[in-house]
Amino acid sequence: MTLGGASVWSNFSYGSRIDSPSGCLLNPEGSQVIFFDKCKKSPINNIKVYTHLFYTNHFGEPAGLKNTRLLNLECAYETWDELVNNGWTQISYNFG
Repeated sequence: MTLGGASVWSNFSYGSRIDSPSGCLLNPEGSQVIFFDKCKKSPINNIKVYTHLFYTNHFGEPAGLKNTRLLNLECAYETWDELVNNGWTQISYNFG
């Protein structure tokens, strides 16, 4: 490694996403809602995202927990994009 030379390298990652999908999606039938919540204990270089899937009542509010999953950042983005492409819509709801 030579300072100021062409052979200088670093461990920095350029263009990485440190934000995560967050919010709430409602399925087209209005029967399920999923919350995306960044795991606050995950390190910046290995971000994890919780997804909490709930059944909804007749008001469209969470009524019963179906499952909770812990996903890496890439899987969380893939899940979000897949749900939106299948007709899930983002709604505003404060979780927890």
